[in-house]
Amino acid sequence: MIFALVGNQNCGKTTLFNCLTGANQRVGNFPGVTVEQKIGVIKGARDCSVVDLPGIYSIRPYSNEEIITRDFILNEKPDGIINILDATNIERNLYLTLQLLELRIPTVVVLNMMDEVRGNGGTINIKKMSERLGVPVVPISAAKNEGISELVDQIIYVAKNKIKPKVTDFCAYGPVHRCIHAVTHLIADHAEACGISARFAAIKLIEGDAFYAQKLGLNKNELEMIEHSVIEMENEEGLDRNAALANMRYSFIEAVCAETVVKGRESKERLRSIKIDNVLTNKYLALPIFLAVMFLIFWLTFNVIGGFLSDKLSEGIDIMIELTDKALDNYGINPVVHSLVIDGILTGVGNVLSFLPIIVTLFFFLSILEDTGYMARVAFVMDKLLRKIGLSGKSFVPMLIGFGCSVPAFMATRTLTSERDRKLTILLVPYMSCSAKIPIYGVFAAAFFPEHRALVMIGLYVIGILLGIVFALLMKHTVFRGKPIPFVMELPNYRMPSPRSVLLLMWEKAKDFIERAFTIIFLATIVIWFLQKFDIRLNEVSDSADSILAHIGRLLAPIFTPLGFGDWRAATALICGFSAKEAVVSSLSVLLDINAGQMGEGLSQMFTPLAAFSFLLFTLLYTPCMAAVATIKRELHSGVKTLAVVIMQCFIAWLVAFVFYQIGGLFV
Repeated sequence: MIFALVGNQNCGKTTLFNCLTGANQRVGNFPGVTVEQKIGVIKGARDCSVVDLPGIYSIRPYSNEEIITRDFILNEKPDGIINILDATNIERNLYLTLQLLELRIPTVVVLNMMDEVRGNGGTINIKKMSERLGVPVVPISAAKNEGISELVDQIIYVAKNKIKPKVTDFCAYGPVHRCIHAVTHLIADHAEACGISARFAAIKLIEGDAFYAQKLGLNKNELEMIEHSVIEMENEEGLDRNAALANMRYSFIEAVCAETVVKGRESKERLRSIKIDNVLTNKYLALPIFLAVMFLIFWLTFNVIGGFLSDKLSEGIDIMIELTDKALDNYGINPVVHSLVIDGILTGVGNVLSFLPIIVTLFFFLSILEDTGYMARVAFVMDKLLRKIGLSGKSFVPMLIGFGCSVPAFMATRTLTSERDRKLTILLVPYMSCSAKIPIYGVFAAAFFPEHRALVMIGLYVIGILLGIVFALLMKHTVFRGKPIPFVMELPNYRMPSPRSVLLLMWEKAKDFIERAFTIIFLATIVIWFLQKFDIRLNEVSDSADSILAHIGRLLAPIFTPLGFGDWRAATALICGFSAKEAVVSSLSVLLDINAGQMGEGLSQMFTPLAAFSFLLFTLLYTPCMAAVATIKRELHSGVKTLAVVIMQCFIAWLVAFVFYQIGGLFV
């Protein structure tokens, strides 16, 4: 059996999902669903799975996440719905509940955070609410793992016995009642043929949802009859169709809450949150505080904790490679196989795996910020600025992470509920210069601009940001035209982070990264090794200048001539940079046959200062490393789209470097 977990944002849905499934989770795609959904096996329940759907406030398809939820329920036909509510804000949460009940699917309503309700002196009559809603109501506290076993028993019982909601009619006698029931009778046979609740479909048609008109196969006369009924309702009610339906639902909700809910005093958590928000969301202090927090996280991630662990892991990998190298020598294995194992597989994959502690550490801190409720505040603060370039405030965090590493930045876009925002953010992340490019900047700045190194480094970061803004504005008016999706967001109370949620997120990211390292990245490193090891006649080379990779570099060199660096070695270094941006410097060192201390002298033979900065611009903007490209493919679910992104990034990099070099040549 499959259950759909549905609820508002910030109601504890993810926490409940983790309680139900533990580590028994995977990511899956369902037909017609473009966004990955988390699927988990319910602990202690045989052959029972639950799907964690996006947080929504209604099934009115304004946003992509609402469409995803609607399509999953209609197409996948889950055996039951687990509707989780925030018991401290039950009136707002019940709006979605009423829409779900109209679907006529076995449903259990879950009242989360009941510990806070009791702590504030409030009460909820569970039995009475269950009677009024016509479905089982189960009180829980997901954060404290209270009531979970009772919930599991109830959802399995309801699903096995196919117990549908007893109450689906929430309208009092009047114009709305007449309109809903008239449309319901008119389309009942169409709805039955499609396997959809007639009342649910009727309300969608009254709302003007063209999706259901098409799905039900209604003719012109039927559509006109429905429209006449709607117009009559609007005239009598003095409200438009959506307002009339919303008024119907909220009238029912108010009546239910009046009978079942006794509100307590304003919670300590809420009062505390208001005091904290006076500082953290302050007009003048919000952004500086956030930047300070992120600086601390980056410092701890890349320099202290993550950096230290990454160095230790890298040392361990080096020791393993050294021992393997000696073992293969002692065994007398074929030199080509020896090179494949050491230079191709272990070195290539090992270099990528060394980033694992950084990724895990970064997501450890981000998970804490998310669980505490602080990330919602960040989105709120940044929303006004980012909306000018067609994004919501939630996109700020992935882009900020991009300055550290593009791979976790792309992965962080999964927190964005809007598919449009998610895709646009993925396209913008590469403009945020990642830390892997710092060695390139440092070497070239020291070689050609020794007195202005800091200015050059800062300038490159600023150029990347400005070009990202220009690109976003261009996309906003072309590919991503149209009105931006409304940014509806609730500021939850500040809470202590759940250790379970934090650890599960760390495990999920670590597993995801390791899987990529031993699949796509593994294959890519072997390909690069092969191109460096053999010539075009597949003879082993002693000099990398004779390799297939060098020949490819010579073929590509004319492309870079208008940019000021038509040397095949520069082209080859850029190709190697596809495996890892740090490889650009190491490749140039090998191709020039010089050590690190002689880099300045060697580079001066290949570049002029103008060409050097053009090279830096191209490095700043061209496609990220293969680990990042693999992540883009995973996030976009398309090899063709990923290839298009790579080509577009390379073209923009070429164009910017070309314009700079050609205009700069007029003055130098």
